[in-house]
Amino acid sequence: RLCLQSLWDFVTAKETLIKSPFFPVLFSFTAYMAFCLPYIALDFLSTRLPNLRKYKIQPQNYPTLGMMVPCIIQSVYHHVVFIFPVTFLHWYWRPMNLPVIAPELPEVLLEVGVCLLLFDFEYFLWHLLHHKVPWLYKTFHKVHHKHVSTFALTTQYSSIWELLSLGFFAAINPVLLGCHPLTEMIFFLVNIWLSVEDHSGYDLPWSTHHLVPFGLFGGAPHHDLHHLKFKSNYAPYFTHWDKLFGTFTES
Repeated sequence: RLCLQSLWDFVTAKETLIKSPFFPVLFSFTAYMAFCLPYIALDFLSTRLPNLRKYKIQPQNYPTLGMMVPCIIQSVYHHVVFIFPVTFLHWYWRPMNLPVIAPELPEVLLEVGVCLLLFDFEYFLWHLLHHKVPWLYKTFHKVHHKHVSTFALTTQYSSIWELLSLGFFAAINPVLLGCHPLTEMIFFLVNIWLSVEDHSGYDLPWSTHHLVPFGLFGGAPHHDLHHLKFKSNYAPYFTHWDKLFGTFTES
């Protein structure tokens, strides 16, 4: 607990901001753009540097500024017009309580891990359903598949139904587990980071799927293949559900 208490004290010192109805949408959008920026820089640099180009999963395809700008505009529009009203209602019905004591580190690690596994399962079922039912795919999910070669800013390039559905899964799991607010924030950050990494289009030596043993985590190559082939690798992070349902394709 001591190793997280100073962090939690720093967070609670910003209590006025955190309890503001604007905080959830600012937190989400700022984290998303911050995680995208390194990959945006990599997209521009790797076209000129062969040593970086070797990490591109589809080196024949690079995003242009003209492809990136619509993704940013759509993300801003969705956050302002749709996500903010939803998070405002959530703020109104469930005011945030900031306890004095921070959670213990093992508790945080366990609950973040469980939240990720739950989200992975929920996303897998949602994703599989929206590919198997043609009406759902054409109406809601097709937007996200506009880009066959993904780049970081395509992470949230989707219909508002998809964005709100997955946002609901991410928000409800910490509530169901009764997580500490700090655990909830850490889970949101980890979830956003992994989503961006999945869509980055790069297989870097330090990517998460290289750190998790036994091929349990698919990472960017796993999800990039889904955008390329459309009919496999429906789970966002882990590989066990695709292997169990026979929808796994080796990247």
